[in-house]
Amino acid sequence: MNRREILQASAALPTLALFSACASTDASMPNATPPAARIEPKTIEQLGRTRVDNYAWLKDDNWQEVMRDPSLLRADIRAYLDEENAYREQVMASTADLQERLYQEMRGRTKEDDSSVPTPDGPWEYYRRFETGAQHPKYVRRPRGSDGPEQVLIDVDAQARGKTFYKVISAQHAPDHSMLAYAVDEQGSEIYTLYIKDLARGETLAAHINDCTGDFCWSPDARYIFWTFRDNNGRPAKIYRRPARGGEDVLVYDEPDDGFFLSVGPTESREFILISAGNGSQSEYYTIPSSNPTAPPALFSAREPDMLYTPTHWNGRWYVVTNADGAVDFKIMTAAPGATARSLWREFLPHEAGRYILGLSAAKDYLVRVERSNALPRIVIRHKGGEEHAIAMAEDAYNIELSGGYEFDTTTMRYVYESPTTPLKWFDYDMAARTQVLRKTQEIPSGHNPDDYVTHRFFATASDGKRVPITVLMKRGTPIDRSAPLFLYGYGSYGISMDADFSIRRFSLVDRGWIYAIAHVRGGSEMGFGWFQDGRRFNKRNTFTDFIACAEDLIARGYARPGHIVCEGRSAGGLLMGAINNMRPDLWAGVIGGVPFIDVINTMSDTSLPLTPPEWPEWGNPLEDPAAYDYMASYCPYTNIERKAYPAVLSTGGLTDPRVTYWEPAKWVAKLRPHTTSGRPVLLKMNMGAGHAGSAGRFEYLREIAHDYAFAIKAIGADEAGGPF
Repeated sequence: MNRREILQASAALPTLALFSACASTDASMPNATPPAARIEPKTIEQLGRTRVDNYAWLKDDNWQEVMRDPSLLRADIRAYLDEENAYREQVMASTADLQERLYQEMRGRTKEDDSSVPTPDGPWEYYRRFETGAQHPKYVRRPRGSDGPEQVLIDVDAQARGKTFYKVISAQHAPDHSMLAYAVDEQGSEIYTLYIKDLARGETLAAHINDCTGDFCWSPDARYIFWTFRDNNGRPAKIYRRPARGGEDVLVYDEPDDGFFLSVGPTESREFILISAGNGSQSEYYTIPSSNPTAPPALFSAREPDMLYTPTHWNGRWYVVTNADGAVDFKIMTAAPGATARSLWREFLPHEAGRYILGLSAAKDYLVRVERSNALPRIVIRHKGGEEHAIAMAEDAYNIELSGGYEFDTTTMRYVYESPTTPLKWFDYDMAARTQVLRKTQEIPSGHNPDDYVTHRFFATASDGKRVPITVLMKRGTPIDRSAPLFLYGYGSYGISMDADFSIRRFSLVDRGWIYAIAHVRGGSEMGFGWFQDGRRFNKRNTFTDFIACAEDLIARGYARPGHIVCEGRSAGGLLMGAINNMRPDLWAGVIGGVPFIDVINTMSDTSLPLTPPEWPEWGNPLEDPAAYDYMASYCPYTNIERKAYPAVLSTGGLTDPRVTYWEPAKWVAKLRPHTTSGRPVLLKMNMGAGHAGSAGRFEYLREIAHDYAFAIKAIGADEAGGPF
């Protein structure tokens, strides 16, 4: 009998021996008995320190194979996850009608037959289009400047039919328009297969590429595909080159450091192919001339500790955004072709504290930079003659992003504008004439009037005196007298900013009288790169205390009251949720940890996991640094669970998630439930057919959000949700 047959046979065994009965049942749920995961102590000795993990058994030793084939999950683990899902469904049964209403509301705000603004490239315009009822898009093109005839390149919805999970992460047409390459994930595990389609013949080539990260690019002559290899530990480890119509893979670059991520792509000038290697603290680039795509990669500038840089090719030179020489919020340097070592860089735009340079984009005569000041972004356009101008924005809180195109010899730049009250608007901006054309406004079929809502932006004072931005969205007329329930969102890691964006989903809460707020805590980059540095490694606790300070400030201003707040964070934001749940459980009615990075010290000590070595610069290395171990142990949510009155908790996960592996949200629930004294439920929602981002279909994903919002509404005791937990 092979391993698969053993697992299938054991799956049919009774599960009573796997779990002990729970000692008590919540009085408000007389028929819902929560599972109690068995205790199986595992003692771990590390750097002279000892910890005991009672639920380490939830990590399947075969987890790498499970990512490729979920049916291989160990039978006792599957049984436990199934019991948790069944218990959650029982507890949430009173919200079934509410979930359906929330789902229909959000779907009603979704334009089903939607399409993106066509992006021109030579004789064609490329875009994506959804049909009514379709979960996935079609990738299409049409002759430039006309309404047809349209050519369907791939129909993702048709290809996904009958599959539990199917997602196209990237689709790129060849520069000569003859082929299309697209990367597909069929488990949610982010293990992609790269396919090449001959567009003239309408046939997918027999030779495809396995074990791809989903990152790839065409050589500008369309003869080759450069692609990033994913190793068994889930890391982008190598760059290969393959003839576009099939042939042998040639190793182009092999990264020696397990802590570095790789990617590959062309410069906007299309004169070079760039290979990027780096992590949150260091970066390094290699260049390959487009005129000779089989040439070996040339080092741009060697990696250095705590130095980040990104090169852009423009106007015959290189322009380098970097934090070198203490430029915390980055500066721009320039270098000549063939003379790109750091010692040869010359200053182009000096560092200015408080002006965080996010990146550069290039067109033939224009260099465009995106920068952030006082937690808001702006776009600055520079002509090759030296003149600069910025695109001005009117609202107090907004988000603006470049939407890249295919053409270099153009004066048109596309950007997207949004705010918490304003749906997305796509503009084509003429950089020469300084005029713009509105190409599309996000349509809300069920109706949306921005004037019905208001956005506020203010600052809370952190425990160390820093001013932490808060963005608030509410329906006009909602009382600010502590009577409204508050939904507070946070993230605070990797320098990723939570921008003041628009979301059709939030209005299902706001229209019910909720106030929705985003806490722009340290660890993100809303206030500059230093904001990121103040919330990482030995400053990580600032992320948590900032969030608590934001909640207390909102209470003081009348936007909320203690115990009437539901908070949410996803992924590394789930770490934030676990920490603030331990630190101040009295503030929250409910806590939602979406795919939460909750078991920090165990995960950062496991070098087999995909993200561990690359993320030591973010969190510290508890395998080698005693100080990092002790600091991490002081805040790790899983480590610091204590017996106390916790709020209602919802932990969500995906079985094939390679970023936050399924056992982290499961272990959080297993340990937290027997420690809480409040009688409020601790729930696990494990998606057994998806990964980190949840369901791939756009409507399936809305059902997941509807479930989470129903949990929030029930957590505050609303009658619409069947009363309190």
